[in-house]
Amino acid sequence: MVTVGVILLTLSGGMLLGGRYLLDRYSRGLHLENLLGDAGTRGSIEGPINVLLVGLDERPGDTADGSRADSIIIMHVTASHDQAYLVSVPRDSLVTIPAYPKTGYPGGQDKVNAAFQYGFQNAGGRAGGFELLAMTVKQLTGLSFNGGAIVNFAGFESLVTTLGGVDMCVDETVISVHVGTDADGRSQAPYDITDSGPTPVPGVKPQVYQPGCQHLAAWQALDYVRQRELIPDGDYGRQRHQQQFLQAILKRATGSGVMSNPVKLDAVLRAAGPALTFDRGGVPIETWLFALNRVRANRTVLIRTNGGAFNTMDVNGQSMEVLSDLSLKLFQHVRRDEVGAFVTANPEWVAANDRP
Repeated sequence: MVTVGVILLTLSGGMLLGGRYLLDRYSRGLHLENLLGDAGTRGSIEGPINVLLVGLDERPGDTADGSRADSIIIMHVTASHDQAYLVSVPRDSLVTIPAYPKTGYPGGQDKVNAAFQYGFQNAGGRAGGFELLAMTVKQLTGLSFNGGAIVNFAGFESLVTTLGGVDMCVDETVISVHVGTDADGRSQAPYDITDSGPTPVPGVKPQVYQPGCQHLAAWQALDYVRQRELIPDGDYGRQRHQQQFLQAILKRATGSGVMSNPVKLDAVLRAAGPALTFDRGGVPIETWLFALNRVRANRTVLIRTNGGAFNTMDVNGQSMEVLSDLSLKLFQHVRRDEVGAFVTANPEWVAANDRP
């Protein structure tokens, strides 16, 4: 979606010939795949648009559990196509997952992110994982999706490096469990991650992100948005930070001289390729571009499911999140394209993104 915004600005800036060249060049490098299956609507994006964004925890070489849905975000674009809302579905949400004969999964209750794994197993791959997850989210929310995207947050590192980093407002003290240095200044993970939680590694100092608006290099931004173990709001905090990260990329791409520098613009488009696999719902890419022409970073709103508060239940020894009645009403407002009314009535559900 970030790269869509970049290309749109090029096209709308009157660079028609250059825009067509860049569009063709980018389209050749874009990973297009049918991901949504029966959870998608195909052939038109007139009216409101819903896109399912799934961030993956990629595990190369692990053929059984090689991909897990680390972040699940519904992007709703209003019928006017000038306002976007990002709604996160907590990955530990208790849901009913439909049966999926393609991989032999019989269906049942589990965490929503398990749907991706059940669709991925037995040669289902990423497409199978996404399809079963999309079916599960559709059953939970009542939403069908015009498009779907697999977002590889690690793949964003090349893009953010090309952009020269991003500006973000860190909203809470975040201690990294992945990045640290030992007494000799060598890089080393500062914590061992076990089933009982993170355990400090003696002699290793972790990377710490202090509250405040600041510039983050690519490796810092990617490390920051991965953290959940040592922040008070856990997954809710990480979801909020990932939403803010996507906004920060969009702001950087549209405000750092990219549009006036064809060489830099081309480099940004090429760097974006590894980060995104897109199901366009049978709609041409250029139609998507023009449909999202008026969506800007300052016209996106981040909404915290459950108001950002834990609503935990123990199910068969596992801690799971239960979506509140008000969260289910939020999905009703998304279906009716009335999210603005929900936000007006529940302003505390909006995640602040412009201050520490």
